[in-house]
Amino acid sequence: MTEPSLTSHALIQSYVRTLDNSPGVYRMLDAEARVLYVGKARNLKARVSNYARPSGHSARIARMISETRSMMFLSTRTETEALLLEQNLIKQLKPVYNVLLRDDKSFPNILIAKNHAFPQIRKHRGRRSDKGSYFGPFASGSAVNRTLNQLQKVFLLRNCADSVFQNRSRPCLLYQIKRCSGPCVGLISPEDYAGLVSDAESFLSGKTSHIQADLARQMQTASDAMEFERAAALRDRIRALTQVQQTQGINPQSVAEADVIALHLEKGQACVQVFFIRANQSWGNRDFYPRTGSGAEEGEILEAFLAQFYDDKPPPRQILLSHPIDNEDLIHELLSARAGRNVEIRVPQRGEKAELVENAARNARESLGRRMAEGAAQSRLLAGLAEAFGLEAPPQRVEIYDNSHIQGAHAVGAMVVAGPEGFIKSQYRKYNIKGDALTPGDDFGMMKEMLKRRFERLVLEDPDRESGAWPDLLLIDGGAGQVSAVAGIMREMGVEDIAMVGVAKGIDRDAGKEEFHRPGARPFALRHNDPVLYFIQRLRDEAHRFAIGTHRASRAKATTSTPLDEVPGVGAARKRALLAHFGSAKAVTRAGLPDLMAVPGISEALARKVHDFFNARE
Repeated sequence: MTEPSLTSHALIQSYVRTLDNSPGVYRMLDAEARVLYVGKARNLKARVSNYARPSGHSARIARMISETRSMMFLSTRTETEALLLEQNLIKQLKPVYNVLLRDDKSFPNILIAKNHAFPQIRKHRGRRSDKGSYFGPFASGSAVNRTLNQLQKVFLLRNCADSVFQNRSRPCLLYQIKRCSGPCVGLISPEDYAGLVSDAESFLSGKTSHIQADLARQMQTASDAMEFERAAALRDRIRALTQVQQTQGINPQSVAEADVIALHLEKGQACVQVFFIRANQSWGNRDFYPRTGSGAEEGEILEAFLAQFYDDKPPPRQILLSHPIDNEDLIHELLSARAGRNVEIRVPQRGEKAELVENAARNARESLGRRMAEGAAQSRLLAGLAEAFGLEAPPQRVEIYDNSHIQGAHAVGAMVVAGPEGFIKSQYRKYNIKGDALTPGDDFGMMKEMLKRRFERLVLEDPDRESGAWPDLLLIDGGAGQVSAVAGIMREMGVEDIAMVGVAKGIDRDAGKEEFHRPGARPFALRHNDPVLYFIQRLRDEAHRFAIGTHRASRAKATTSTPLDEVPGVGAARKRALLAHFGSAKAVTRAGLPDLMAVPGISEALARKVHDFFNARE
């Protein structure tokens, strides 16, 4: 054990004497054994020795060293392994002095699925496990939807599920509005459809010139043959192709495939703007606001961003940066290994590539400016909230609760979270109301169940309230009854120090006439033009929106469910096979054992299980 009386620099020096020159990862811990920082090193002894120097450190590093009371080390075979381990530990431990990318969203792609004679085109998120051609990433779902909408007009590829395709007896509406070629009912041959698929893949790969020329040639041929309806359809496809090319915005000539990544750092806050360039087209951009590790500089922030951003997504062939990074060779090696090919990292100084980076940097600067302005306004509103409700300090975490149902059916509860930076959507939670004893439509009971489940888990997982997941204020959609019910639940769990307020719409149930209810206090209202009132309305409306959206999704899922969903061992693929063979779930429930065994992909054991399941239910 290291002597606790040693100063921070002497403490670190005592560890240096025990280290060798191997690569690895080190952790710096404070007096309560909380991890302050996780770092990697090509040479652990040399890297840690730098911290033992009494001077020459930045303010951030000096502050980190002064708080260090112990260290932990783990050797690795290579520096690349150390980098991977470092990023995994940063995600897991979230040390205060590390740069952390706070983003858990996946990026959508366009998939042309190749598991059918007539491939389907659709939006895809998640792992690339389905057989087919993937194109992306796109910055948002709306960007994919816009592109898919135009591609269907041009290439007439189907987007229906295989089960729908197998059971069509006449063309669907998409065929009628000229967005599908009708392969489900034989209105196009497999060879001609394969040509459309090839053209769509060529377009998404950036090979567009021959497609437009070929469509123009076909239109002229149809016109010469006086097939004016066919010529008009081809004209519409050419227009759609021109439109999808124009809506891409930035269309660089010298950059076929790249991510343009620019950073703007101001007053300890950072914005990283990422533009996705694929097939010489811009497929959208997204801004990120990584935590800066209490004052990291541009190079360190960008290096950490690259390692974390490409942890779960394939890197492009080229990455264009606004600032150089310290360990470019190491990041290059890591990303190239992940991509299975060379990934070029550049900081362009002139030409079109530099203009792309400059455009991304301008967007990052403007986005951060807007965010900082919104953050200042948000802080003022939280302070006003504290004053209106008599809180000791502005709340750092506000949780707003609501529920949604139709006469008790498909009841769901919703929790949204807001803080100094606005709504924290990664912290939103939905609850399927499970109480069998609840009377349908019992809003009090639903709210009680939701709050009980929420705080029972908090008490169990974080009794010392160190995770930052405990709220300072609860806003509940409802009046005195809901507040009283929630207060009773909180008392039962021994949680009585969290402020709670019920938001009721008042006598006339009009926005602007809300009444606020607190346990043991008379209801009160705010001035109709008070900014805090508008803020509370916005919080309540967001909870209402999230609750209704969750309820609709639950209702839609129940609507499309079939008895096959309840059979153990029948997953999505086998369900599709059964539906494709029999035409409906009802037909499956009536099928005999020999008929079930005749379905491709259904073994005798599974066929018997399906047969016995439905026979036992009768």
